[in-house]
Amino acid sequence: MPLNADERKFNLQFDLSSARQSDSPKELEVIPEGCGSSDAMSREIVQLLNEQVGILSLTRVRDSLLMWSHFGAQYAGAVVGFDSAHDFFAHQIDVEYRSLRPRRHISSYLAGKPVSLAELCAKSNHWAYEEEVRVIRKLSDCQQVGRDDRGFPVFVQQVPQEALKIAIMGERTPVAQLREVFARIMETPIALSLLAVDHQGFSFREERIKFNVPVSKMNPMLSPRTA
Repeated sequence: MPLNADERKFNLQFDLSSARQSDSPKELEVIPEGCGSSDAMSREIVQLLNEQVGILSLTRVRDSLLMWSHFGAQYAGAVVGFDSAHDFFAHQIDVEYRSLRPRRHISSYLAGKPVSLAELCAKSNHWAYEEEVRVIRKLSDCQQVGRDDRGFPVFVQQVPQEALKIAIMGERTPVAQLREVFARIMETPIALSLLAVDHQGFSFREERIKFNVPVSKMNPMLSPRTA
């Protein structure tokens, strides 16, 4: 924006469902002379977003060593696999990984059209291994259930059971928790696996504990874990 621009109020509306468009506002290759970035305006936009929408961050990979270390309680947690074709996950947005931040002139956001949030879903290419997918919802359609350890509010929506496909437990998941999870899903069509550390490579090997049918309809299974 121009460095000598007069202060003015403006309202932004956000489009949660549109995919990233090829005819989206053109990015600036260089900052025009007499213009600059506005940290204050950027913070206001982020604050506005935080007040209106919530983001469910998912991944397309289930066996990343880094992801399990960062987000899976250092291999003691779990991964839940969803049916990405279910209506609950409509309007998914693939995060774009880039070497530079997107740069656009403020005028592109003042044209009276809702701002597509897909255009804002960009991260450094250092995080490309995450293969992140985002599902964005209005907070007015969610329920607040408390706050996290940092004091930020936590909002949730109930995921339909038919959208759940598999639970994958980590190598270090306590046996008591494994038994509890198995008991909860044993008579459901939700599959269950355990990721064990591979004996040769720096990776995981997935051991299937239960297929996507109720246990009462399965043949007995034997593995190093179930034996």
